[in-house]
Amino acid sequence: MTLKTVELATTPNPTVSIIWMHGLGADGNDFVPIVKELDLTGCPGIRFVFPHAPMLEVTINGGRMMPAWYDISATEFGRDDDEKSVRDSQVDINALIDREKERGIAADKILIAGFSQGCAMTFQTALRHPEKLGGLLCLSGYLPLEDSFEAERSAANQHTPIFYCHGRDDQVIPITRAQQTLALLQKHGYEVEWHEYDMPHSVCMEEIIDLSNFLKRVLA
Repeated sequence: MTLKTVELATTPNPTVSIIWMHGLGADGNDFVPIVKELDLTGCPGIRFVFPHAPMLEVTINGGRMMPAWYDISATEFGRDDDEKSVRDSQVDINALIDREKERGIAADKILIAGFSQGCAMTFQTALRHPEKLGGLLCLSGYLPLEDSFEAERSAANQHTPIFYCHGRDDQVIPITRAQQTLALLQKHGYEVEWHEYDMPHSVCMEEIIDLSNFLKRVLA
């Protein structure tokens, strides 16, 4: 079953899609307001697709049911993520990519984006995807399932542009965790545009401006 989504298009017949995953405990509405904040002057028409994560019992939150891309049991981010739920969500996101292709959007005009757990799923899905995608927008997260990354990463997305950013004052996922992911990506030759901001586990205006500039450049 395809994930339910919130959608917003900047023109009637978009030629680009951005699939954008929210963080733990939020839903697809969480990042809808960011579309109005982005300066997309000169960009082609974009369909923003904001999926709702499935409801899961989340161990770190006392087993409470909430929207989550995967279960997590402690704060060793990426070291204790539940592999089955990560891979289940990867399948769900790949289904959304396929749906955008069925709607006439070429794979290399589909960008994958996410915040926090959604960022982890962006790395997990896009860097393993068999077709070249248009780009990755990775906000305040990390690469999950690192042990299998080397064997599973796809040559198709070796040179796909990556926007990666994190807050220096992030109290949820320490910036050192993101810097470890950055180092791993750079070691494997990925083209990463890295930004750090004086912010907690959130989004700031400076980041939105940098994101706008990245999109203008990638979609030009």
